[in-house]
Order: sequence, then structure tokens, then C-alpha cells
Amino acid sequence: MTSHFYKSLLILFLSISSSLAQTVNLDQMTEESLLEGIHLLNHLVSIPNNSHHPDQLHQNLDWCKENFEKRGWEVEELDTEGFPLLLTSFEVEGAEKTVLMYFHVDGQAVDPAKWKQENPYKPVLKEQNSEGDWEEISFDRLKDEFDPEWRIYGRSTSDDKGPLAMFLTAWDALNDREINPDYNIKIILDFEEEIGSPNLPEAVNKHSDRLQADMMLIMDGPRHLSNEPTLSFGARGIARVTLTTFGPKNPQHSGHYGNYAPNPALHMSKLLGSMKDEQGRVIIMGFYDGITLSPEEMEILEQVPDDEEAIKTQLEIAAPDQVGSTYQEALQYPSLNIRGLSSGWVGNEARTIVPSEAVAEMDIRLVPESDPEKLFALLKSHIQNQGFFITEENPTTDQRLEHPKIVKWEGEISYQAFRTPFDSEPGTWLRKAYQRAFAKEPLMIRMGGGSIPISPFIEALDIPAVIVPTVNPDNNQHSPNENIRLGNYKEGIKTMLSILTEPLTAEEKTQNEQ
Repeated sequence: MTSHFYKSLLILFLSISSSLAQTVNLDQMTEESLLEGIHLLNHLVSIPNNSHHPDQLHQNLDWCKENFEKRGWEVEELDTEGFPLLLTSFEVEGAEKTVLMYFHVDGQAVDPAKWKQENPYKPVLKEQNSEGDWEEISFDRLKDEFDPEWRIYGRSTSDDKGPLAMFLTAWDALNDREINPDYNIKIILDFEEEIGSPNLPEAVNKHSDRLQADMMLIMDGPRHLSNEPTLSFGARGIARVTLTTFGPKNPQHSGHYGNYAPNPALHMSKLLGSMKDEQGRVIIMGFYDGITLSPEEMEILEQVPDDEEAIKTQLEIAAPDQVGSTYQEALQYPSLNIRGLSSGWVGNEARTIVPSEAVAEMDIRLVPESDPEKLFALLKSHIQNQGFFITEENPTTDQRLEHPKIVKWEGEISYQAFRTPFDSEPGTWLRKAYQRAFAKEPLMIRMGGGSIPISPFIEALDIPAVIVPTVNPDNNQHSPNENIRLGNYKEGIKTMLSILTEPLTAEEKTQNEQ
């Protein structure tokens, strides 16, 4: 057979794929697969998945292996220094492109006492009553009626088992009709995302040959606050810092030593207060260096339909910090956040003492222009300029007697930020899929506020990446009473169907080869 014959076959394959995208009835397939998709989600959510409990993670790993293998996917574990990653692959005959998708399967810890249901790992369906409270209803009602505002409550319903269940539901709907995408798919499943994916960067470099692809889609995160179909083209990275200040070696009676022993809580509060101005902007010299927004970039940010007043009302704040003039602009800068403070005791446990130490947990959200090592250096220099001696261990007796102000520093850089141009190959392709699914342009976010461990893939594989968020923005992820709105789950299945049936090979290429 001649090369012309093979080229003709390829052109025919691409033409069929292109026409398939126009004839697939996304709404019908979504409707017909919804109940089975909800059943699949409930089954997956019922498996506990606390990131700190490997025995729970193994149950999730086994579930994922079984469910991909029975669908005809190749499955293999990729070893790491911690819990393994799971790589699943599906090759399509004649496909030229490969898409790598990322999901995580682990979840945040739960405090059952703060959940308004029997068990956070036993999903329940709820509707909102006239007083605004969410009441449990039977899943049997879904056999005869559907309300997009109903919600399924349970840990990881949105973050991130919901998107994984959407994908599998969409895949089953296409498989029942013997429809395949026109590209190969690799899926990486992460079981340590909620603890910062500490072993991911090294594992990606180690297994980069197994992960090769043309682009990456991150199936995680909530839509824009408007809950409109959304694509996000970047995410901030994250670094963590723990600071500890020291007073007397042991807590002391405040009556005996209150005017004598230095108070570490006061030292800590003054140190933290020296890092920002009254408007919430970091005043450490050089912290925002390298970040300039052009008029074109500002226009991109202004196109996102944020309702600033609604955001303030939702957060119950009178005024936001002034790092940027808008919510979207604020996300383009690195942040310095105090995520927790501890010293002595409070409430019913309060005691009349001078504490022995104070601890501040901080996180730094990174943007592509940020060098985390440089930010660490700037922060350390600032602390020293406030008169503190810095140590990375608990201070010795000699150090305590020599230095009146001491800080113990513990810092960790988890992963860097990433940002992909709107007109990149995955950006253009996904916009076509969304237009076909929803008959309108998706909202396009330049940089999301959260952090996702994707930069190791981008750096090791040299591929563009886009985030495909599907869940409702008010889903309570990481908090008690996490939920997924049924309307979002249904549209999420439709989103997955549109992506799986959107031709990836450009139509211009087909025409040129003809």
C-alpha cells in the first residue's frame, strides 16, 4: 500500500472525527447518563480518602485501578518517595496527539461533629427550604424529578472526586455508542494533593518518559463566582513558612513576671504587623518586583464579570485589601498570608501567664514572575532588620541568653506558578468545545487564586496546561459540609463529553493535506 493510501485514510479519519463533533447530541447523552453518573459519584465518595491515612488512600487506588481497567485502559503505578501516582492510558488508533489529564483523589480531613449529616463519607442529597436551611431528601426522588439546585453533600464531592466521576460517566456514555476521541489520553491520579503533593516534582522528572504528551488539562477547581462555564489559564504556586518567637523557657505567672519577661506573642504580632501596610500591601522591599500589567492584560482582567459588591457581601467585609484595584488584579501578585496563630491558651482554657512561645503559620502564593527563593531571602532579611536573630532549630540556652529577640524559621517551597496564553493550542481547542456545549464563549481567567501542583509537569514535559473547572464556587471545599450542586455535576458531564468529542487535529491541517 502507498503512502498516499495511508494519508487518505488519515484524512478520512479526521473528517469523520470533525463531523462527529457536530452530530453528537451532548444534551441527550448527558441526560441519559446522569443517574448512573450520580450513582458512580456516590460510590466513589463513600470511600474515605484522608491524605494523611495511607490505608484509606490504598482503597481509593484500588477503586481507580479496577474502574479504569474494566473500561479497557492501561493502568500502572508510578513509584514516588511517598504514596504512588497512578497513570492510566488509552490509545486511539490513528491518533497523532496525546492529552495528559490530571485529577487528585485524596481529600481533606474531616471533623464529623461539624458536618450536618451522619457521616461525611456517606453522601446525602439535600434541598434548601424556605428558611434557607439544607434538608436531606431521598435519592429516589431523582427517578422522577431533577432540580439543578439540589446538592450532594460529602467529602470530596467537589474536590476532586466529582470531576473524576464526571469524566468516567462521560466516557461510559461515549463507549456505549462506540465513540472514541481523535486523540490519545493519559490520566495522572494524585493521592497526595491535599498535603501539597510533596513527592510529585521528583516523580514527574523520574517518570517523564511515561508522561509525554502534547498538552495538559487540570480537572480541578471551582468555576468563576458567577458559576458560568469557565477556563482558567494559570494558577499561583505556593510556599509555606512557620515562624516561632520565644519568651521565657517555660510559661510564667503573669503577676510575677508580666512586666519583666518578654512576651513572644507581642514580639510576633509586631513582627507580622511590620510586613504589611494598612491597606494590606506587603511593604517588604522587592516583594512585588517584576510584576507589571500592560493595558492589554488589564483589559483581559476587566472582562471577567466579577461583582465586587457581591463578593464583599459574601465575605461580610466592608473593604478589601488594596493589593490590586479589583479582585482579578489582586490575584496577579504574590500574597503573604497568615493562615494561623498560636500562643498560650484562650477561651475557657485562658491562663494568667506569659507564654513561652508564639507560632505563626504563613503561606506565600506565587506568580510566574516570583522567585520563591528570592521571596524567602527578602522575608528573612526583613525579619533580621526588625532585630531578630534567626535560627532553623530550637534556640540553645546560650542563644537565648545572648539574643533578646529570636525567630525559628521553617520554610518549604511546594511548587511554582504557571500561566498559559489564551491563544495556545489547548486554549483554542477547549474554547471550541465549550462553544459547542454551551453556545457561548467560556469565561477565561488569566490566573486563578488557588494553587495546583502543575508546574512540575510543565517544566519537565515542556507542554502548555489549562485548568478545566466544573464545580460550583460555593462548594465548601476543604471545609465541613462540602457539596456539589446537581446542575454543576450535570454540566460537568456535558463539559467532559464536549472535550472528548472535540477534534484536536486542526481542520486547516485536514484541508491542507487534501
